[in-house]
Amino acid sequence: MELITSRKNPLCVHVKKLGANRAYRQERGEFLCDGAKLLEEAIKSNADITAVFTTADIHLPKGVRIFRAAQELLDSLSPLKNAQDVLFTCKMPEPSAFTPDSASAGTHILLDGIQDPGNLGTIIRTANAFGISSVILLDGCADLYSPKTIRASMGAIFRQHVYYTNVSELKAFSNRSSLEIVGTTLEGADVSGISLKNAIIAIGSEGQGLSAPVLSMCRELVSIPMSQGCESLNAAVAASIIMWEAVRHETAENLTM
Repeated sequence: MELITSRKNPLCVHVKKLGANRAYRQERGEFLCDGAKLLEEAIKSNADITAVFTTADIHLPKGVRIFRAAQELLDSLSPLKNAQDVLFTCKMPEPSAFTPDSASAGTHILLDGIQDPGNLGTIIRTANAFGISSVILLDGCADLYSPKTIRASMGAIFRQHVYYTNVSELKAFSNRSSLEIVGTTLEGADVSGISLKNAIIAIGSEGQGLSAPVLSMCRELVSIPMSQGCESLNAAVAASIIMWEAVRHETAENLTM
C-alpha cells in the first residue's frame, strides 16, 4: 500500500477531474466510484479497477494499486457530499450499441431524455433487480458514469446490460425487429392490463415526456393510473412501476402455461 498525501499529486488531480468532468471521463476512459460496497460489487463483477484510495487497510486482487489517504484528502477528491472512506477508479468498458444482435427476447427499457443521474442510477438498479434484459440510453440522457449515477445504481452498473442508441438507429431497428416499442404517456391504456413481454418500453423525462420521434415509433401507448389532479411521477418511480408490471405479467403467463 502506497501513501498519498497531497491534493497536488498528479494522480489526485486526475481523480478530481474524473469526478467533476464528463468530457474528461470520456477522454480518459475511466470513472470514479465511492464506497466499500461498490468496491465489493466491482470486484465480484471483474471490473477493471485501476486505483483505490482508502483510509483503512484492505486486501485486493493482485495488480490493483492501493493508496492510503486521510479522510480529508478523500473528501477533497470526491464530488459527492459525505464521501466514504474508499474511493476507486475503473476503466470504462467499450460502449455497446443496441443492435438486432443484442436485442434478445425479453423486456427492454429505453430511456428518452432522462437527465437526472440519480434517476438513471436508480432505474439501472431496479432493472437489474427485476431481470430486465437491457437498459437502452438515447442521446441526451444523463451520463452513465457520473458519480451520482454510479452511487444510485448500488453496484448494478457493473452487472446490468446497458446499450446506447440514437433516434435514427432506433428507427432503423424498429422497422426490422419483432420487438415492439411501447411508449409510456399520460393518455395510454392502463399498463396493468397489458403484457410487456418482448417489448422495448420507452420512458420519457418528467418534464417533457417522450420526444416526438420516439412517440412516432411506438406501436402502443400505456399509462400508470393515478389520482385525479396528479400530473406525473418521478421518472425512476414510473420506470420501476412499469418494470414491475412487466415482470408480474410474465410471471402470471408462465404460471398458466
